[in-house]
Amino acid sequence: MNSLRRRYLLLFLLFLGVEVLIALFVHDRFIRPYLGDVLVVPVVYLFLRLLFPTGLPWLSAAVTLFAMGVELGQAFGLVELLGLGHIPFFRILLGTTFDWADLLCYLAGGLLLRLGEARRPS
Repeated sequence: MNSLRRRYLLLFLLFLGVEVLIALFVHDRFIRPYLGDVLVVPVVYLFLRLLFPTGLPWLSAAVTLFAMGVELGQAFGLVELLGLGHIPFFRILLGTTFDWADLLCYLAGGLLLRLGEARRPS
């Protein structure tokens, strides 16, 4: 594993660990619903950077749009439309409750990614 992949693996595990800790132990009205959603975009992005360590110029935007698309799918009951509503895994993965604030959180996560990548030496 090259040093760039190792770096993204460590960052992915760190961010994923924070997300898991938030999900398991934080039951408040700010960190879990907002910070947790902001961090979802970097977690997915960092995982994909393991596959594409040199990066793709549009990757952070694509991950952000994907997260927002999943959220919009919740507005239309996507999990039920796909016939997966009876399977708890898919209800968690795709979500069931739309919230405009989640879209803003995903956008914030995407913007933080862009800032972080802009600061990273080439």
